[in-house]
Amino acid sequence: MAKKPKKQRKRPPKPAKRKPIVVAGVVILMLAFFTFFGLSMFSNSGTSSSSNQPVQAKKVDWEVVNSYPHDPDAFLQGLVWFNNSFYESTGRNGKSSLRHVEFPSGNILKKFDLPPQYFGEGLAMVGDKLFQLTWTSKKAFVYDRETFNLLHEYTYNTEGWGLTYDGKYLILSDGSSTLTYYDPDNFHPIKKLNVTNNGSPVLRLNELEYINGEIWSNIWQTDQIVRINPDTGQVTSYLDMTGLLTREFRTGREDVLNGIAYDPQTKRIFVSGKLWPRIFEIKLK
Repeated sequence: MAKKPKKQRKRPPKPAKRKPIVVAGVVILMLAFFTFFGLSMFSNSGTSSSSNQPVQAKKVDWEVVNSYPHDPDAFLQGLVWFNNSFYESTGRNGKSSLRHVEFPSGNILKKFDLPPQYFGEGLAMVGDKLFQLTWTSKKAFVYDRETFNLLHEYTYNTEGWGLTYDGKYLILSDGSSTLTYYDPDNFHPIKKLNVTNNGSPVLRLNELEYINGEIWSNIWQTDQIVRINPDTGQVTSYLDMTGLLTREFRTGREDVLNGIAYDPQTKRIFVSGKLWPRIFEIKLK
């Protein structure tokens, strides 16, 4: 009897080979993806770092255009120009005041004396209101510009030195290298700006003035005024005011340089000092 032939087992089908063209396409797409986004990331990081590179401040030359009488008993702390006249804040306990001063005579048109426990400091104008700081009392007073009637009192958690207004926020200095921005509607702190020169903190920032998109600041106990970029906090240039108060105007009672005011209509810049008998109009060369 013949044997039946054995059944042949079916071998499982071999897996199909991937086509080389598909693999190559995937690789190319992945390379393109990482190349594009990698270059984009490097480009963005490079732009960000370059904008914050330390800058060495440059010295700016200046000249005196004119000088005007000033009360030699005014311990000048804040100086504001408005409507062809000055508003001043003066300091020292028992002698602090808010003043409206006639220009160019220097005559005092209106004066409000602070209670003796307050040491007046920086001054800024927002609309028809005047904001005056105090040194260590941590109080800011808000007055009606025309009548000097007290409208509000605010508190803050630092010393008060200088004050200015950039059109949106009040900017306060406290003797450190940090400026603090405040909302003028409620005096709530909004943000801080660290001020540096060539990467190093600039200490003892004092009286402030906002001029043409820059923050100008006296450096306390020096003859220097620095010009600060409000976007970066870097000091871009400075004025050395040594010799501004010449011997003919000195009485021997004068204290340090302090007080900056700006007339945006005529582009005039005014500077003075504590117990100085003159206010000087200067021009940058």
